[in-house]
Amino acid sequence: MTDLLSSGHDKRIITDQDAKGITRVEELAYDLKVSEVMTRDVKSLPPEATMIELVELFRQNRISGAPVMARRSDGTGETMVGIVSMEDLIHALTGNDHYAPATKYMTPAQLLVTIRDTDPVVEALELFTRTRLGRLPVVDRDGRLVGMITKGDVTRGVLAALQKDYHAEELRVYRASHLFEDINSDRTSLILRYNIAARDFNHGGNASSNIKRALLRLGANPQLARRCGIAVYEAEINLIIHTNHGGILRVQIEPNRILMRTTDDGPGIPDVEQAMQAGYSTATEAVREMGFGAGMGLANIRRCVDRMHIESAPPRGTVLEMEIYLADKEGFRESSYFDEEKE
Repeated sequence: MTDLLSSGHDKRIITDQDAKGITRVEELAYDLKVSEVMTRDVKSLPPEATMIELVELFRQNRISGAPVMARRSDGTGETMVGIVSMEDLIHALTGNDHYAPATKYMTPAQLLVTIRDTDPVVEALELFTRTRLGRLPVVDRDGRLVGMITKGDVTRGVLAALQKDYHAEELRVYRASHLFEDINSDRTSLILRYNIAARDFNHGGNASSNIKRALLRLGANPQLARRCGIAVYEAEINLIIHTNHGGILRVQIEPNRILMRTTDDGPGIPDVEQAMQAGYSTATEAVREMGFGAGMGLANIRRCVDRMHIESAPPRGTVLEMEIYLADKEGFRESSYFDEEKE
């Protein structure tokens, strides 16, 4: 994860290309707040506590650091005056200074690195990397201590969030995979519809990714999901590149077939046969420099589907139909989304 985080004081901007490679774990580091993973039951000691008493505190609670808390002068509670660590304890014991007060060896509050409870977990990871500290005091907006966070807390918090994701996804998969068998009708269809905006390269591929995910949740095998994913991706990008105002991407899923269709209102294709030739493209130079418009879109679609039909009437627009027929072994079945993704 560190290559996507800050290094020292230099923060690298995450590009769209970087974002495509971000894993769910990395995403959680941005989504989770420190308050969701921190330890709330913080074991502390008073300023008059001795270093030998600290040994027992550490042993009983299996911790390696604790804040030193003193009563506020106005009687409104306690305030953190410092933190004493296992390293401080070793230093005191090595010097045979067993009965020294914790305040003698602690790191005073003014030198502590703290983090807010509302900060994202990624901020804690950046501080751990930059400071090489093992723990960070967590404070609220008023500067009061509300918890402590360690790298172990981050790991446990992320794993718990992943487990929650897993169970939620398993439930969605189960519901989706039983969709067709639980509905009695002469003909059952699930229709997915997406509005695709012209020149919206930042969101290019989002619809196709959502369609592939839906197919896997319905129990489609990975090969079928990939065929559909490639076909609708190319159709989606064509709407982004070549249309005046974008268009509509519609996918109709049935137990025995998948029908994909795009429609737009212009400018249309003057010569459909020429457009079908691999490498032919009317994309602008600017679009090509972005890595799109190589002229392989329609050729790739034809390779992935069982039927493909184009109707175009310049300048009024184009209708592209793509269809995949499902054999019995390709039909939708109960499956695990996570298992399918691994194949």
